Amino acid sequence: MALHNTSDLAKWLSAAQLGDKISYEKFLVAVSNLLKSFLLKRMGDPDLVEDVLQESLLAIHRSRHTYRPEKPVEPWLYAICEHRMVDFYRKYRRIEKMEITTVDDFDDIVHANADNSQHNIGESILEALTHLPEKQRQVIELLKIKDLSVKETAIRMNMSESLVKVTAFRGYQAIRRQLKMSKL
Repeated sequence: MALHNTSDLAKWLSAAQLGDKISYEKFLVAVSNLLKSFLLKRMGDPDLVEDVLQESLLAIHRSRHTYRPEKPVEPWLYAICEHRMVDFYRKYRRIEKMEITTVDDFDDIVHANADNSQHNIGESILEALTHLPEKQRQVIELLKIKDLSVKETAIRMNMSESLVKVTAFRGYQAIRRQLKMSKL
């Protein structure tokens, strides 16, 4: 994986703007390596870096016609990449705000849906768990029944921590819906 200088990138992108597909392929390979390094330094998590890198490459592809050959290419690339990184973190924070990750929050589901005159709420939750997709069920069982941390669950499930949180959140939503339906 050879590093290329800025003039190579600018030359390849300019040629690509004129329709040279081979130059565009060279440009994309070189830019992928450049931006991956750039993102790793700022984000650290390789899984998150891959997501942002793909979004950045798509944005560069959609915006390639806006590059002006008389201007330096790197600031143009880094600006696009930084915007994708900021967008990613905004979206990531919105997801985290919606997540239920503590036992207390899970207990809130139980207490909000407790109706002991009809049936045991614990049985209702276990029944609702059986209707979840396999990954959601496994994640919730590891987090709430086996009391593993998000990190331990991620390792055991071979998932990123953020994916464990999102999967659990979606599972909790499904359980809430099932418990509401069973009350009707």
